This record gives sequence, C-alpha cells and structure tokens, in this order.
Amino acid sequence: MSFWDSLLYDLFPLIWSGMITGCLYALGALGLVMIFKCSKVVNFSHGNVAGLTAFLVYGLSSGVLMSLSWGAAVLVALLAAVAIAFLIYSIISPVVFESDLTSTIATLGFGLIAQGVTLLIFGADIVALDLPIPRFAFSVLGLLITGYDLTVLAVAVVTIGALFIIIDYTKLGIAFRAISENPFAAEVCGLNLRSVHYFAWITAAILGVVGALLIVPTTFLSVTTVATFMLQAFAAAVIGGFASLPGALVGGVLVGVLMNLFTFYVSPEFSSTFLLAVILAALNIFPNGILQKVGGSRV
Repeated sequence: MSFWDSLLYDLFPLIWSGMITGCLYALGALGLVMIFKCSKVVNFSHGNVAGLTAFLVYGLSSGVLMSLSWGAAVLVALLAAVAIAFLIYSIISPVVFESDLTSTIATLGFGLIAQGVTLLIFGADIVALDLPIPRFAFSVLGLLITGYDLTVLAVAVVTIGALFIIIDYTKLGIAFRAISENPFAAEVCGLNLRSVHYFAWITAAILGVVGALLIVPTTFLSVTTVATFMLQAFAAAVIGGFASLPGALVGGVLVGVLMNLFTFYVSPEFSSTFLLAVILAALNIFPNGILQKVGGSRV
C-alpha cells in the first residue's frame, strides 16, 4: 500500500471518530457559551464540576459510595450538578453585575474547590466508568460504526435539539436571547436577569455532565480527565466566537477532527501545544467567531 493509499485509508475513519468526539466538545462548549452570552462570565469551573459529577456516578454505581443502578446514579449526579451550579451563581451573582473579570476569576476558585472535593472523596486513582452503551459494530462503505458512535450522536442530537427548541420557542428562551442581546433593555422591559442567569448556569451544568459521561468510555476517569476535555470544549467555544451557540457546534466538530488528525499523523505528546496554536490562530483569523467571519453577522 502506497503512502497516499494509506493516508486515505486512515483519513475517513479519523474524520468520523473526530466528528463523534467533536459532538461532545460541542456539548461542553455550548455550556460555556450559554453562560458567557447572558452573564459575560467565562466559567472556568465548568470542567472540574463536570468531573466531580462524573465521579459521583462512578461512586454511586460501583459501591464506593452506594450501589445504585446506573440510571439512578446519573439522576443523582445531574441533581448534584444543578445544585452546585445554583450555589456557585448564588455566591458570585452580586459580583457578576459589578465586574466580569472578578466573577470569572471567582469561577477559578470554585473549580479548584470542586477538584479538591473530588480528590478528598475519591482520591487521585484512575478508575474505569462503564456505561450501559450497546456493544455492536457494522461497516458502511468501509467505515466502521460502533454502538458508542450512534449513542453519542443520538444523545447529542436530542440534547442539542431540545436546547435550541427551548431557546427558540419558549418564554424563558426568548428572555435568554433578549438578555444576551441587550441586558439593560431587557431589564427595563421587566425581565429578571438573575432568573435567566440561573437558567443558563444550570443548563450549562447539565450539558457538562452529559458530555463528561459520554467522553469517559473512550478514556479513563481521573481528577484531570474531564477538565482536559473541557479545555478542548473551551477551544471550540473560542473558534465559534464565544457568543454563538451554532458557532459552538461548528467549533466542537472542527476541534474534534483537527485533534484526531494531529494526534494520529503528528504526535499525541504535543496535542496540548497544538490545541493552544488552534486557539491563537482562531483568535487572529476569526476574532468574532468562524460563523460571523463567514456569514458577516453574529449568530
């Protein structure tokens, strides 16, 4: 097999798996963008909080903490994520309206607290979290598609579709869009900024948990696994413009494909360096997001 034949032989499976992983990055990026759009806060606790809830699923379903069913463990973890998001925003909400920078720095502190709680309860060991994902595979035009791939696609489509339906067709979604465009005018019209902020923070936490749980089967679960995953979601948000929900989707898939290709063809050791280079290039080439650059207006 020639070099070019080998390149093409590996290329399409890498793009496919990168797109699957990119869907998960998109879920994480959507959470970051939702918070930033309405409260102008970059939530650096996003990854560590999602990691803590992923460990909760492990602890509650494996017997470390309790021996619940997988579904019950996920439900408890989601409720915990909602409670943590509610608590974090409740504490920093007075600062949010005074200084975006101060509130962003505050989220770093909450991220470190979440990481510390994870280490305190579960330690620094690497563990395996098995999810009830269908185990089958079939080939389509030479491309291997697994049950994990279809599960990620199904969950991502349903979750993202539900999010956009809420934002586009509900009163809460309309309020979210209004506050994202002009907080002062929205407040003058009688909208409650804090209520919409709570909606954004809680929704972001749920998206983070979903993304974290689905990324774990492809790797292992440690105190840094989900935080690293959210770093790539952060890159997706930067590429999308950090104020565009559709941009977060495009950025997530793009980062997933680019990271997959770089790791396979170049070196996995320099993947973090490459990710930083992608972020810097995106900020220089698409300072307002890739979709705004192409379409000429912010989405």
